[in-house]
Amino acid sequence: MISNKKDQAAGLRELTALEPNAGVRIFAVVGGRTGVGKTSSVINLAVSLAKTGKRVLILDENPRHKDVNANLGLNARYDLLHVINQDKTLEQVMTQGPEDVLVLTAMRGIHSLAKLSSADQERLIQCFSDLSQTVDVVLIDTAIGRTSRVVPLSLASQQVLIVLSGSDKAITDAYALIKLISQEYARRDFLVLVNKVESERRARDIFENIAGVAQKHLAVKLEWTGYIPFDEKLHRSTRLCQPVVEIFPTSASAAGYRQLAEKLMRCAGPWTDNDGVENFMRRLIRTSHLDTADFTV
Repeated sequence: MISNKKDQAAGLRELTALEPNAGVRIFAVVGGRTGVGKTSSVINLAVSLAKTGKRVLILDENPRHKDVNANLGLNARYDLLHVINQDKTLEQVMTQGPEDVLVLTAMRGIHSLAKLSSADQERLIQCFSDLSQTVDVVLIDTAIGRTSRVVPLSLASQQVLIVLSGSDKAITDAYALIKLISQEYARRDFLVLVNKVESERRARDIFENIAGVAQKHLAVKLEWTGYIPFDEKLHRSTRLCQPVVEIFPTSASAAGYRQLAEKLMRCAGPWTDNDGVENFMRRLIRTSHLDTADFTV
């Protein structure tokens, strides 16, 4: 009998084979507050996708002490700002995580985009053009708090994945973020992952509640992408600086991340054959002046 894990992996490989010209898929992963498990979700989603043959880049906006590299026990000596300053090439500043997932530390670089000259903007866009030939999926781990560029990152991405946990504060803050992006910047669709809950029923109740309120008061559509049950294996893998899908692949949380990967590859979106990483960077530069200082947790 074939296991569910093998079934899911085979299904994703079939999707990869059927969509050779789907273009680069770009997801901004956001959370309304700290502690919802956003970075852990980015890491495990990236590795789950990579295990099915997808070539994944994580663009990381978090400060170094709690970024993706730190969570994986990796040391990134350089970042995107070194590329902008022409001190290093893009290839030289990226680190390589599990399953060959690429990680680009980008906080300082993203925060400097609004100050670039036109010539520097075009040069940076050109640096990213080659990535469109070597990357299938970009996951953007957005920071949380006053200094985050969550709005421009969300607007420049094709899809926005909201990660929230079951606490009242997390739900309230996620709704506030959705409200900000939708009412001030006209984004009308969001994906939702419910994290750290005890059951699917609880996760569904949380999703249906926030989706109903958002549709009624904000006229936006939220799409269910699944839930991640909290288990001891997930907590242990975090302490060990390794993805749970790598070291505890039979755990309930690992299964949740594999299902999330499959859902994201199947979800409808503004996918176009010619949309590449350089076009994302062009959009990000264009929206980098937007101020999100009015959203704090």
